[in-house]
Amino acid sequence: MSSIQGRPTPRPINRLLVTNRGEIAVRIVSAARELDIETFTLYSSSDDGHTLNSNHRIQLSSPSSYLDISELVRIAKEQQVDAVHPGYGFLSESAEFARRMWEEAGVQVVGPGWDILEKTGDKLAAKRLATGNGVPVLEATYGSVDADGARSFMEKLGGKPVMLKAVDGGGGRGIRIVHNLQDLPRLARLAMAESPSKQVFVERAAVDGFRHVEVQILGDGTGAVRHLWERECSVQRRYQKIVEIAPSTITDRALVARIIDAALRMAQSVRYFSLGTFEFLANPMTGEYFFLEINPRLQVEHTITEAISNTDIVQTQLRIAQGTLLADPKLGLYEKTSSADTPVPNIHAIQLRLTAENVDSSWSLSVGKISGFHFPSGNGIRVDTSLVGGHPTIITSDFDSLIAKVIIYSPSWDGAVKKARRALADTRISGVKTNLDVLRAITASSAFARGECDTGWLESEMSALVKMGKEITRSLESASFLNTVVSSEEGGQATQGLSSSAVLFRKGDGWKIDLTPISSDQAGSEPITNHLKLDRVLRNEFPSLLSAEISYSSPAAPSPLSYKLDLTATQASSSSITSGSRHRKGNPSDPRHVVIPFPGRLVEILVDEGDEVRKGDVIAVVQQMKMELDIRSPSNGKIIWVTEAEDGEDVAEGMLVVELDVESPKNGEKAVERSRL
Repeated sequence: MSSIQGRPTPRPINRLLVTNRGEIAVRIVSAARELDIETFTLYSSSDDGHTLNSNHRIQLSSPSSYLDISELVRIAKEQQVDAVHPGYGFLSESAEFARRMWEEAGVQVVGPGWDILEKTGDKLAAKRLATGNGVPVLEATYGSVDADGARSFMEKLGGKPVMLKAVDGGGGRGIRIVHNLQDLPRLARLAMAESPSKQVFVERAAVDGFRHVEVQILGDGTGAVRHLWERECSVQRRYQKIVEIAPSTITDRALVARIIDAALRMAQSVRYFSLGTFEFLANPMTGEYFFLEINPRLQVEHTITEAISNTDIVQTQLRIAQGTLLADPKLGLYEKTSSADTPVPNIHAIQLRLTAENVDSSWSLSVGKISGFHFPSGNGIRVDTSLVGGHPTIITSDFDSLIAKVIIYSPSWDGAVKKARRALADTRISGVKTNLDVLRAITASSAFARGECDTGWLESEMSALVKMGKEITRSLESASFLNTVVSSEEGGQATQGLSSSAVLFRKGDGWKIDLTPISSDQAGSEPITNHLKLDRVLRNEFPSLLSAEISYSSPAAPSPLSYKLDLTATQASSSSITSGSRHRKGNPSDPRHVVIPFPGRLVEILVDEGDEVRKGDVIAVVQQMKMELDIRSPSNGKIIWVTEAEDGEDVAEGMLVVELDVESPKNGEKAVERSRL
């Protein structure tokens, strides 16, 4: 096996293993099929929509196996593949993964190779690369620091805001902005916890008026590099991108040209190979720009660059991995894209990330089964998703919240914005909560239409946007075109009204319910008879959700009583919802209750009955989307009850963790982000 400059020698790819899931796996498989490459995909239980068009499917033992390098090396050897495509995420930036896959399996990882990954994936190394090429960077500590070191740096800046950044973080994790010295120790702990190496550095925070601009770079390893213009990702929440656009709406193209030139110089200096995104902060009011980091991989938002450049970026990446040079006509790249002042294509693109998040519950993951969906279509609209009609999809705490990417492109910015509004009006997801309302509000806002959103805009306007989005959705719900969704159970069959269920419920439907004890230690042995009648069906997404007004009678109340019934499927284990267990539903307004505010997976409970706790003490840890979140005590008190839920068990929103004996009532639970990749 031969290698050059810290990467495998390019060779033909006939068999490709995709070590990712969701929409990006679908995208890679599609590109590979058009190049006549045999594809292999991985899946775990209840998560295989992305595998349906691949040649081979391989089941993993657990969702965690997606990040198990040893297991992936074993699979690559067993299947005798030529290359692995990690998509985006942790493994796509792992030099260890690239090196081990080559040395232990003789398999190439599609990407820059371990040498460039070591030079660019580490944020401090990337900043040194920028400085060496004369690219402006923000003042920073050129090495990892502890909380005391961070305090010293902040004091030298006169107490100005600073950013704590994980040296090896990614995807918005491991980043905290510190506005005052009092918050620094706590935020430093959180940032360090989200770093795999437990290392952070500190840099001056660029706030007020800065845009997030990134340049798409291609390199063939010979020193030849090209750019495919820039993207702007300023509409973000907590450093997580939500809406991306290309090209940037910054009107000062001379400023953008300087940014592109900086990216080209850095890429040339390391003889960049494959795809890379060079990220910057730019202030169009002052003309300042600063290098941020390099993402040496395919990006989630590559779609909008494909739209404005008319380039299949994934196919281009696969061709480069096989030795194709940038000058080769097969890539269709123009020589002029080696220049930073290349005229911008006469097209505008927008990507909207549709996610399964409960905006009203601190944007927590919305766990459940997607029971129906409808995506927009028409000229200038593309949707990347792994959802398939007739193939159920369940959102769990094992993976991130991304459901689909809605991509818009139009010859004008105004046309793209209007098309985005129409596309979102035509989008529906049922069964889980989503951020669709917020996306509708973003595209409806005047600031977005004017192209004036900086990196702080979304969070500063969030309350107003959430309210606006709900109003937009309410107005749309009265329109006839929102009354049809595609049932994920019916293979594309549409059902009318507010129903995406294959089971039709009508007013007047009734049931006799007999409850017969199974266990001999339960009181009584005769069936307990109840009666239920539907008076009005409010929402039917059965079996995921059923909401109705009912009449209900039981031996305790023989005359029918009126109730509102809400049935919601849960990923919690059956033991957590059975009446015979000590799992209980909590009341967030009860000062004695510490309640789980979002669905997830219980990592551990840190207290026992009889323990004395103080306000802010960590009671339990819950994992959601690979992040661990601390559930903290709202007040001082003594623990008088603890749930029987076990470590590793799926838990539902609203489940009671512990009950406190408190002297003075205070507000309910508080969740504080903790860590882990």
